[in-house]
Amino acid sequence: MQIALIGTGFVADYYMTTLANHPGLQLAGVYDRSPDRLRAFCAFHGTRPYQSLESVLAEPQVDIVVNLTTPESHYEITRLALAAGKHVYCEKPLAMQLEQASELVALAEAAGLTLATAPANGLSDAHRLVSDALSQGAIGTPRLIYAAMEDGPVFRGNWATWRSRSGAPWPGLHEFEIGCTLEHAGYALSWLVSLFGAVEALTAFSAVTFPDKGPGTETITMAPDFSVGCLTFRSGAVARLSCGLAAPKDRSLLILGDEGTITVRDLWDNRSAVYLERTDAPRNLPRLLANRVEARLGRFLPWKPEPGRKLAYPAATGRSALPAFPSQIDFARGIADQAIAIAAKQKPVFSGALALHITELALALNNARDLPQPYRIQSRF
Repeated sequence: MQIALIGTGFVADYYMTTLANHPGLQLAGVYDRSPDRLRAFCAFHGTRPYQSLESVLAEPQVDIVVNLTTPESHYEITRLALAAGKHVYCEKPLAMQLEQASELVALAEAAGLTLATAPANGLSDAHRLVSDALSQGAIGTPRLIYAAMEDGPVFRGNWATWRSRSGAPWPGLHEFEIGCTLEHAGYALSWLVSLFGAVEALTAFSAVTFPDKGPGTETITMAPDFSVGCLTFRSGAVARLSCGLAAPKDRSLLILGDEGTITVRDLWDNRSAVYLERTDAPRNLPRLLANRVEARLGRFLPWKPEPGRKLAYPAATGRSALPAFPSQIDFARGIADQAIAIAAKQKPVFSGALALHITELALALNNARDLPQPYRIQSRF
């Protein structure tokens, strides 16, 4: 299936790195509104440049338009692509306003097209491992979930010098203006809603906790750099999700059930370490020793081994190309899933109503200061 990328910024290199994992996808070409950026990207990857957005949309062989533009451009680019009869895979969020996201989903449905959304880590090997364990009743009924999407104090790093493989600068100022919640909450939400179903209500808080993010940021309007939300699922489970740009890096997931716990070390790792501990099983030796050391010292240790046993993955059929740490996600997997679904005349997992649901949750977390609490979720899937 032929695809075209719109936008050749920092994240586009992640897609190019992982495109090699999916031979069923063929790249027809790429477009960027910056001629210099487009030229550099195409020279590095050896790809075909389009000279305009219109030329991409008029190309009959392009089946899926991959929208990798900045979040505030997602709505307009996706709307134009759907109007041109193209399926769309869009980076998160679908739109900056719920009404716009709802309009896009309705447009796609009316035209018989698919509109799918990133992130693809909800299709990871780690997600499948956890999903299988839950479906087999490994920890009984899930009751409480702790999810973190803390990216560390990046504004204190030398972020102005960060570059992608093809030389695109990391969009630090834009990241601070859009906010870590809209940029990152989807990585956790894609897991949460696919494992535990639709969210009924959300109680959230967001704030700008560090208004001074260093030289060059004085004139921009900061979006929340911290948010926390408590999600009540229609299935009965309850989750707490935190997102931030200040606390130490933490992208873990802890699921507590009637009969045990599942711990996922890193939601950004396609084959993250996953641990299972049952309440009726003896504690593992490293954990027991750590507990005894704590008792003898009379204080908590700053680090202890993960609880339970490490779950084994099925043998890999081949070596996957993944971006370097920390973004070890198969970014192109979402597009491949969409292409397979289109060919089978089915709906991709993270498309349509489910994509809208994830978008509404991210917007509700980010805009918590302006919404009544608890916020009742409007979308359903």
